[in-house]
Amino acid sequence: MDITQLRYIAVEGVIGSGKTSLARKLGDHLRAELVLEQASDNPFIERFYSDRARYALAAQLNFLFQRADQLKPLAQQRLFTQQLISDFLIEKDPIFARVNLADDEFALYSKIYEHLSPQAPLPDLLLVLQAPIETLLSRIERRGIRYEKTIEPSYLRALSDRYVQHFHHYDRAPVLFVNTQDLNFVDDPAHFTLLLEHIAAMRGQRAFFSMTMT
Repeated sequence: MDITQLRYIAVEGVIGSGKTSLARKLGDHLRAELVLEQASDNPFIERFYSDRARYALAAQLNFLFQRADQLKPLAQQRLFTQQLISDFLIEKDPIFARVNLADDEFALYSKIYEHLSPQAPLPDLLLVLQAPIETLLSRIERRGIRYEKTIEPSYLRALSDRYVQHFHHYDRAPVLFVNTQDLNFVDDPAHFTLLLEHIAAMRGQRAFFSMTMT
């Protein structure tokens, strides 16, 4: 797989997996256009982390509309003028919704999601980043975002489990699962080179990469 010929690469993973950092690294390497989540622009995000039950629906709907607005112009372009890298898929929005919303709230959210019918181009390659819960928590602590400091291991584990279930069955694009526990794509050029080599070696729809496999 020639990464320079891929029009659209999406990077996914739970909080702390390193998806935004990798998306930026790929964007710099490929001189690609970046579409990044803007979590800090969500006016409910801080209140959500302090009281998830109360603010989950407001935060989730805000994210849904935000992500749909970001991707809508791309869905209308049959050909991108340059390569595109994003650090999210719109399909992951219901994953968070199912974890965070009560049943009646999720039913309402689902109706809005179906009515909105968010459109987005399918990626030519999806990178799904994974790491143990302890590693995710350590990274979240190091980056020092105030409202993230209340994230509980049980919440991350629930998200991670839902991600595994969802992307285990994902078949809309080639997927490279990446165990980032011992990888640092930003600060270690050798690790980034290894990732590029694994992408180049992909021949089927699914592949796996971790340091123990190199």
